[in-house]
Amino acid sequence: MNTVRASSRDRLLDAAAELFYSGGVHVGVQALCAAAGVSKRSMYQEFATKDELVAASLERSGPRYNALFLPEEADERTPRERILHVFERLEARSGSDRYRGCPFVSTAMELKDITHPASDVARRFKQQLTDFFEQQAGLAGAADPALLARQLTVVFDGAGARAVVSGKPLAGLALATATTLVDAATGGSSGETGRPRLSPG
Repeated sequence: MNTVRASSRDRLLDAAAELFYSGGVHVGVQALCAAAGVSKRSMYQEFATKDELVAASLERSGPRYNALFLPEEADERTPRERILHVFERLEARSGSDRYRGCPFVSTAMELKDITHPASDVARRFKQQLTDFFEQQAGLAGAADPALLARQLTVVFDGAGARAVVSGKPLAGLALATATTLVDAATGGSSGETGRPRLSPG
């Protein structure tokens, strides 16, 4: 019984991740259950509410989504290069006909409820990206790593939204914008060493 229930849960989470990303979190329960191959009764045995399923699905798919953009821990490129890697990956994904933007932003915007459990999941995963930017910005010598990190997150989210709205690849826009911000904040080539610059005075 436990094996069957685990299988049903996994199928629901996988189907939810795909359907919610492609069609939005307001996809109906009937369509979701049909895609997962489970009954409504089985779904509500696994998840008390659809809201709970939305949050659990985002929690499960979140690490995989972030991993599409973030460099590996053992990556030996400079902090500047590691930051720009994120935007290189975004540029590449924006050219896919399956790209629907950032699922964390999309979910939060659709729900329009900061108290929804899925909104909390979305914030936590977006914070992971901002934290990565801040860490690398500090290593690259930015005078205000936290500010640069927030700016880069805005570029990432805004560029993703533009790609979806326009229905076209970013064609270098996100990468060029991020490069300008990083170089302005770090003095350009100073970030190539990977060593923080000393602040004046």
